Amino acid sequence: MDLGLVVALVATVVNLTLGVFVLAQDIKSKTGKMFALTILVGCAWIISAAISESPSFGFDINNASNSIAFATGYLVMVCAMSFTYIFPVIKKPKASTLAVVVSASIISVGLSLTSLVAGTADKVANGVIEFTVGSLVWLYVILFMIPVVILAHNLFTRMRSGLPTRQRQQAKMVLVAFVGTSLIGIVLNLIIPTVTGSWWSTQFGPVAIIFMSVVLVYAMVRHRLFDIKRAAIRTFSYVLSLVTLSIIYYLIAYLVSNIILRMSPDDTSSVISPLNVALALLLAFLFQPVKRLFDRVTNLLFYRDVYNIEEFFARLTKRLSIITDLKVLLQYSSSEIKSTLKASFGAFYIYQIEKPSVYIATDKRKKLPKEDVAMLDAHVLNNRKEIIITDQLLDQDDKDLKKMLDSHRIALVLPITKDSIISGYLFLGEHLSSQYTTTDTRALLTIADELTIAIQNALSVQEVRELNESLQQRVDNATKELRASNAQLQKLDKAKDDFISMASHQLRTPLTSVKGYISMVREGDVGKITKEQDQLLGEAFTSSERMVHLINDFLNVSRLQTGKFLIEKRPVNLAKIIEQELDSLQTNAKSRHLSFVYTPPKDFPVLNLDEDKMRQVIMNFSDNAIYYSKEGTKIRVKLTLDKKDATFTVTDAGIGVPRAEQSQLFNKFYRASNARKQRPDGTGVGLYLAKKVINEHGGTVVFSSTEDKGSTFGFKLPLDKLGVASDTNDLKDQDNKR
Repeated sequence: MDLGLVVALVATVVNLTLGVFVLAQDIKSKTGKMFALTILVGCAWIISAAISESPSFGFDINNASNSIAFATGYLVMVCAMSFTYIFPVIKKPKASTLAVVVSASIISVGLSLTSLVAGTADKVANGVIEFTVGSLVWLYVILFMIPVVILAHNLFTRMRSGLPTRQRQQAKMVLVAFVGTSLIGIVLNLIIPTVTGSWWSTQFGPVAIIFMSVVLVYAMVRHRLFDIKRAAIRTFSYVLSLVTLSIIYYLIAYLVSNIILRMSPDDTSSVISPLNVALALLLAFLFQPVKRLFDRVTNLLFYRDVYNIEEFFARLTKRLSIITDLKVLLQYSSSEIKSTLKASFGAFYIYQIEKPSVYIATDKRKKLPKEDVAMLDAHVLNNRKEIIITDQLLDQDDKDLKKMLDSHRIALVLPITKDSIISGYLFLGEHLSSQYTTTDTRALLTIADELTIAIQNALSVQEVRELNESLQQRVDNATKELRASNAQLQKLDKAKDDFISMASHQLRTPLTSVKGYISMVREGDVGKITKEQDQLLGEAFTSSERMVHLINDFLNVSRLQTGKFLIEKRPVNLAKIIEQELDSLQTNAKSRHLSFVYTPPKDFPVLNLDEDKMRQVIMNFSDNAIYYSKEGTKIRVKLTLDKKDATFTVTDAGIGVPRAEQSQLFNKFYRASNARKQRPDGTGVGLYLAKKVINEHGGTVVFSSTEDKGSTFGFKLPLDKLGVASDTNDLKDQDNKR
């Protein structure tokens, strides 16, 4: 195969690859489609020009290919010109310009397909086909310059417009690529052959396309043209490798055939075949080392800012998982993202409920005004964009937003959202070296969810901390108030205890006198009384006796409060005490049509008890049974003995105690709801005092009850702790004396 065809094929493959990369980046993009079309027509020009210059195909094919080369060469410039109307921004061509270009294209393409421009293949001289010059080549050159001039004008005006710096730089590089390609093509394919009369320069025609590829690849790498940096760099590396190997091949072949062997073109056929084989093996051996060399060079030149997304994500999320302070979290995240993405600054704007928003930046820039953030909110809610890049806000509706972001020098915005609710924003300034890439946006989208969760967690922790501080302050204030109230209540309680103690002592003396006088009247000391009078005096005596018991209860409660409640134990016959207390209540029980059922146990042991206080307990349990029993029922009283305990119980068939209130029944001043209705004049201290007395004796209270069916009250006294008396005769003598 001819060297020209090899170079043409290499250039075609490289350019087609470049076009595919650009088109694949966004297949719906008008810019990508037009660029790909330009590349495709350019490849058609390369192939047709290479075929037209190869003696292997015959003059007929050479002539046809030469005409196609002229036609496609012109169409390349028309496509390139069309590209400048949609890049870097869309601009509609004027109708007059469109008419001139269409007319010039029809004339140029039409003339190119004739010998008036393309000429005809004449002869082969030194391995190169010589063509005659068409008589209207000059017209072709003039018409050719029309799209070139329009192309240059469009790109030059873009370079001087108010577009962002990156787009102006891109326009400059595209201008150099297209205009340079057209000039190189005209010089090699028209001017040199016309001036010298020799067509040897046309075999270097692909150099024009190679020049365009190199410039465009550089623009892609350096200025983010089409944002395909990685693919462009690798393509550039391959192009350099292939061009280098092609030059090596050409130089070796030239040195061997023309300098070392000094062979004429007619004598080279005998050595070309073995030489091609040897060179092919050499190039195959050199390809990988050459490619690795250019890979290292391109990495050194173009990948200084490259970072690993996975490592960035792992590094950031590790710290996000352990930082709970919101400001520390935002400071670290903005600094890490700014450093990794090579931004001029990083900043967070975070909303807080019913509190001012938080603004943290890596430099000392001012917080965005509320109206500017509100404009950004509206744009995000209306467009649902995951990332906003300021340079890409080209629509007329986004003009105000772009102006606002530019005024704050914000190049990129990452909305922080949760369930379609905006929580805040991450702002990044201009890129320090070039522009943000799809890799950068992909990295930000990768960390967006983790960042949102971390910020929400930090906000929650902050709310909890503030709530705890507020609650602690309230607790401290409430504690002070409670302490003051408690001190006041303690004073009132002491005054109450003092009053009860004093009142109880003062009431006991007149009540004792009342009881004594009533007893004297009933016994006939002041004259005989009637049966009715005796009954009334009995009721008065019982009431006064109840009053004495109540006063004793209040005195004991007061003593409990003041620490003067003492248990004075001595040998006591518990069975006899119970019998005596029940006898004292017989009159009251009979008046309510009730009766006690009690059988005193025989030979009951003597116990060391506080007799007066135990009498109060027995009286309280028995008296309650009388008042809360139903008429006509029996109250069963038992005193039993086992190896460990002496057990006393009073069981009635009365109103019982509601289940929900039983746990509070032995509290001071507490009375069950049905008891308050049955007996409004109760005090609620009897059961409380009874439990205290039993506990002081080392015993336990016995209690069970079912509402509307009756209750059982009593106690158990441990025999081993109450010192069972060994000789009961002395106790019996004491009882008899009483």
